[in-house]
Amino acid sequence: MGRLDGKVALITGAAGGIGAETARLFVAEGARVMLADLPGTALQSLAKELGSDAASYIATDVSSEVQMQRAVDAVVERYGRLDVLFANAGTEGRVVPLVDCALEDFQRVINVNVVGVFLGLKHAIPVMQAQGGGSIVITSSIGGLKGFAGLSAYVTSKHALVGMMRSAVLEIGNTGVRVNTIHPSPIETRMMRSIEEGAAPGQGSAVKKQFEASIPSGRYGTPSEVAQMALFLASEDSRFCTGGRYSVDGGMSAG
Repeated sequence: MGRLDGKVALITGAAGGIGAETARLFVAEGARVMLADLPGTALQSLAKELGSDAASYIATDVSSEVQMQRAVDAVVERYGRLDVLFANAGTEGRVVPLVDCALEDFQRVINVNVVGVFLGLKHAIPVMQAQGGGSIVITSSIGGLKGFAGLSAYVTSKHALVGMMRSAVLEIGNTGVRVNTIHPSPIETRMMRSIEEGAAPGQGSAVKKQFEASIPSGRYGTPSEVAQMALFLASEDSRFCTGGRYSVDGGMSAG
């Protein structure tokens, strides 16, 4: 028996490192998944890898209410229910001091990282309530627990997700719908390569070493390690867990 047998999940940011690895794990544990991300070959390739019996995909800009509503509707139309929303889509933005951050760059990060999650909750919660329950797992970040110079837009957006999660829990906690946030430290993904290079162009490997030195475990995490936490929160193993912040950070938030 898989831990997600019979469950249906919508995964945003599905083509990225964490999203794709979580999709693979969810399918391996018995779930059927709808993969949502921007249009591209990576999204289609992942759906093909997982197989049409287990996975479908829909091109989605999470910052568009029309498109997020369409994604939720597509899940219900194809699979008849929605048990898990993994609100994982995100963008890092530019690495610049706050005073040099252009308004349009700041707004783009907020639109994807905050508005995108808001729209996911707004449209998924009523579906889950109508069927008697569900689990919403939001990818925040270590940047949702502490500050980082040069990443004001990203850090602001990831802190905002904690407030959104807590407010949602107080509103719907007695309806069977659970909401939690995951807080990864630096993970071996494209996003961290972008942040490393943005912090010191041409010296990304040196920046990585600095990040690693700040992690008690001495290394970056892997997408698989984040996916395992998402699986726990999506499954019935966490049925009494809601309103929580779950770190996957090698001890980074301890300091």
